Amino acid sequence: MTTVVPFDSTRRPRPRQAVRDARARRASRPADTVPDCSIVTPDGGVPLVTGEYVDYANFDYAASAPCLTAVADALSAALPYYASVHRGAGHHSRISTEAYEQARRGVAGFLGARPETDAVVFVRGTTDALNLLARCVPDGCTVVVFESEHHASLLPWEHPAARAAKVVRLPLPATPDAAVEAARTALRRAPEGPKLLCVTAASNVTGEIWPVEDLVEAAHAEDARVVVDAAQYVPHLPFSLTDTGADYVALSGHKLYAPFGSGVLAGRADWLGEAAPYLSGGGATRKVTDHDVLWNDLPARHEAGSPNVLGAVALAAACATFTEDTLYLQHIRESALLERLRAGFCEIDGVHELTLWGPEQARVGIVSFVVDGLPADLLAAALSAEYGIGVRDGLFCAHPLTAHLLPRGHTQAVRASLGVGTTEEHVDRLVGAVADLVAHGPRWEYVDLDGRSVPASDPRDAL
Repeated sequence: MTTVVPFDSTRRPRPRQAVRDARARRASRPADTVPDCSIVTPDGGVPLVTGEYVDYANFDYAASAPCLTAVADALSAALPYYASVHRGAGHHSRISTEAYEQARRGVAGFLGARPETDAVVFVRGTTDALNLLARCVPDGCTVVVFESEHHASLLPWEHPAARAAKVVRLPLPATPDAAVEAARTALRRAPEGPKLLCVTAASNVTGEIWPVEDLVEAAHAEDARVVVDAAQYVPHLPFSLTDTGADYVALSGHKLYAPFGSGVLAGRADWLGEAAPYLSGGGATRKVTDHDVLWNDLPARHEAGSPNVLGAVALAAACATFTEDTLYLQHIRESALLERLRAGFCEIDGVHELTLWGPEQARVGIVSFVVDGLPADLLAAALSAEYGIGVRDGLFCAHPLTAHLLPRGHTQAVRASLGVGTTEEHVDRLVGAVADLVAHGPRWEYVDLDGRSVPASDPRDAL
């Protein structure tokens, strides 16, 4: 049975007050102390099928965000000293080991990890993190998860190697309050034994923010733990294990402007430390004999093989850049751009936004939509080829949720996601391009190639 952690709703500042506080603190700081949130971009624009070049309008941040300049700088500084970590006596190995463990401490601080109870384990990304936790839950554990989750949160618990005795899938909740009540009821009805609720902090389909603190409070009242998929949340807003009371959090570096193959599972160490290693191999072992293996303690226990040192350094650099103040102020900017985008779409006949809880629900910089008469893959292909706009089309690795939200007659959607490099011109170009495509259709001919729409006789192929 898990220990109930008391929930105190006064511990975390409400967003509006936090934004005001962030503005005041930033205004009082010298300009050279404000973190650089610029991104690495190529020289020149992207080619169009018409022969022109335009500035690339990236609306695919929710899939993978570009690299922060600060992250690239941190990697450039680390590369000359790169070496294997933990077991090398050489000078570079010692420097790399310290950089790796300093990165762990930086990420722990970014996530508000509790020093006395939490571990920070470096993994490949959110999917890897949640599969790791699925192999570490105690035998007999009941896992409760909403069908609205990304596949990375929805599927690991039912993997053949997972240890959950029972997985309870909850239907899509009609409101945030209904989500809290559904989770509470499912956990209360679960068999005796360990229980875990898995929930997203922000939907990768609609951008809508889930009531994480209320869900944590409800779960802890039923002696259950909570793991939060924060992959889409942390690039936009601060997240703290301490403030939310969540037991675990998972995230991906490639969504946090550190696209170098690293992610994190952070949270309570007991389940992680008692489970067999996620992978067997060097680094996870303390001693191996002809007849036995003695496994290492955390975090090395679940970091077998040569660690991704540069990925960890990159992730920590992104975390250092995105201070609480910086994230809140970035959220203000993105919210204004998002409202501009949504307002523009509202003026176009035949454009329908996907939403679970309605247009007023708080959200991060993501909007998914469909256009009557234009298949999602054709729309995405035309936006790229004719306007230099990058979006995502499909079901976004959240098939149950997206399929449920699609209007009749549509099988896929288009997702536009905003980030550090998004500008008003990008937003206006996207709105104008969709309006133009609705009114006149694509200007170029498109053909099907392996199930996707692509420009026919694409002149860019010769470039």
